[in-house]
Amino acid sequence: KPHEHEYAYVDRSSNHSINVQAVCDNKGKFIDVVAKWPGSTHDARILRESKLGKKFIDGTFKGLLIGDSGYPCFRWLLTPYLNPTTASQHRYNISLRKIRVIIEQVFGRGKRRLYLLHGEIRMTPEKTCTLVAACAVLHNLAIQLDDGFMDENPIENDENDNEYIVAENNFQFRDDFALRHF
Repeated sequence: KPHEHEYAYVDRSSNHSINVQAVCDNKGKFIDVVAKWPGSTHDARILRESKLGKKFIDGTFKGLLIGDSGYPCFRWLLTPYLNPTTASQHRYNISLRKIRVIIEQVFGRGKRRLYLLHGEIRMTPEKTCTLVAACAVLHNLAIQLDDGFMDENPIENDENDNEYIVAENNFQFRDDFALRHF
């Protein structure tokens, strides 16, 4: 339990935690990890204030990220429809769920590979954040060295075509994307 600002570390499940933002590639390797925010911090704020988020917002980075419903809809951040009404919107949501499984598997694999992440970590928040970042580096190193750590559900390599669609606004972009691809 943190000694200072303890309330800020209480998450939605009433646990003391650090909110970690992580982005991985299709092979399960971390390409961005932000581990510095108290557990009560909203995901959207972390993204908005992260280096990665700022680079997408200002247009420095091109491409697409997949996010859950805790994130706002942007042209570069595909989020699910909260109330899908068309067949393409339903297929889009199903596809997003399947893709998001990759990051969930990466977190699960990390917790199994580095068991200390699985339960309570009795360190200061600052040391915990450093530990989480170090574990992400070790995870990537293990992948690079092909450590043979296998999952029951391996991550499949799925190459995407990355065509961009011009749209008036973020929601229209998502609608056009769903119609075009689903």
